[in-house]
Amino acid sequence: MAVSATIRRLLVLQPIDLPVFHPIALKLVQLLADVNFKVDDLVSTANDDQVLAGQILKMANSHVYSGRVKVETIKDALIRLGAQHVSNLAMAASQSALHVSANTFVNKIMTELWFHSHACALGCRWLATNTGNRNIAEQAYLAGLLHDVGKLFLLKALERLTNAGMAQAALERELLLEIFEEMHVEQGLRLMEHWNMPPSYRLVVASHHLKVDRSASNTDDVLVAIVRLVNIATRKRDLSLSTDTDSLALLELPEAQLLKTTEDQLRELYGIFEKSRGEI
Repeated sequence: MAVSATIRRLLVLQPIDLPVFHPIALKLVQLLADVNFKVDDLVSTANDDQVLAGQILKMANSHVYSGRVKVETIKDALIRLGAQHVSNLAMAASQSALHVSANTFVNKIMTELWFHSHACALGCRWLATNTGNRNIAEQAYLAGLLHDVGKLFLLKALERLTNAGMAQAALERELLLEIFEEMHVEQGLRLMEHWNMPPSYRLVVASHHLKVDRSASNTDDVLVAIVRLVNIATRKRDLSLSTDTDSLALLELPEAQLLKTTEDQLRELYGIFEKSRGEI
């Protein structure tokens, strides 16, 4: 069932200012895109929002993220964990807070989206680390976290429209999944371009549903392959809005072959998904 022209038009016309990124977390990502970034600038930016800074430190001390060292300040976290890791924690903490709604139905879907995105983020970092791509592990984390940001935008847009007395019918699960399927990639890419996110993350948002070239060797294709494989694998553990993968042999997928993924690695990846549930 195709999304109606009326609903599509209403969604496309929704302003880009809907809250899908925290401004501080977004600024940290943009600062890191400059190879000449200064640690003091990162510290100052992160501390601009004390609530977010507290959430960063809480996550930094969680065993699933680090756990081996106790960090008490943002600067301490940056020195011990690395700038990219701390920036990712800021984005994760802020994304968690954005996946909530006073509308019971919307809140349920947002919770499911967050469980999926969080599992993908942890899974992507683990898979990168364990398939010879440690150099892009933190990049893979953020790519996994944000690959479905278009769905969050669409859900917030539909909630705004419903509150204005329009598109009430769209807040029904089957139709909502159709809207996600048809529109979340284009709207996610629109967001990433508007907020000037680094090209590698834009590519993941644009390509995470497209087949990758198993003969490719550049980092971007590997990153897309990691996100695609983890994204599909979450469906096997009921951590996705889509669960129609019972017949899929994951190790036969071109993404798994490109990454040289093994059966043992796949089992360990599922274990990472289970850990992700306990950290939310």
